[in-house]
Amino acid sequence: MITTLTRAKNYLREYFEDWSLWDKLWSLIFTGVIVALSIVWKDSWYGLICSLTGIFCVILAAKGRIFNYYIGIINVLLYAFISYQNKYYGEVMLNAFYFFPMQFVGLAIWLRHKNPRIIDTVKVRFLSNKYRFLWAAICAIGTVSYGFVLKKLGGNLPFLDSSSTVLSVIAMILMSWRYMEQWILWIIVDIVSVILWLVVMLNGGNDITILLMWTAYLVNAIYGLIVWIRMYKMQEISA
Repeated sequence: MITTLTRAKNYLREYFEDWSLWDKLWSLIFTGVIVALSIVWKDSWYGLICSLTGIFCVILAAKGRIFNYYIGIINVLLYAFISYQNKYYGEVMLNAFYFFPMQFVGLAIWLRHKNPRIIDTVKVRFLSNKYRFLWAAICAIGTVSYGFVLKKLGGNLPFLDSSSTVLSVIAMILMSWRYMEQWILWIIVDIVSVILWLVVMLNGGNDITILLMWTAYLVNAIYGLIVWIRMYKMQEISA
């Protein structure tokens, strides 16, 4: 029993060894704010859990931690349910039928490409300029096309909803393949999602924790971009 506890403590110590003061404060502050606002605004219990799992999922992803996928499974299912309640059908389909299975795909790929130097982390890479242009074109065409589909379905803000959905699909592919450029797309997705849920709030909704979750995602995506560039440079030096 003592040996097991000692191993657990050593693992946790090693797991958080590279976490800066910013990482720790970021996690604690947003957790506290989300819980407090959830109580004040009388948010649903599943909204609170969705927000908390979302925060920790993206923080771990920004750190290149493989465990983010386990938490992501819970998050995407709850978020799909909440989006359905608010008639954001693009978000529902994205999370239930794409993000959910992609959690398992990404997990399998990341497990095959671990970074041996840091516990529970993955090796990162960059797209070539040719493929950056290709993916940019796919993003633009997909956003416009899917926007018309959502408009036919009678969804709210169909083209904003579409941009969030299409860019998220592509960002998730790039994330699974360990490309740094995913963070540029996540930044755009997060800005659009903040607008979507701000509209919900202005129209009498009480999903304050979801709005705060996306705001936190935005800050974290910028941080993730910086961290992954740094990780790539460290890999190049040690190669």
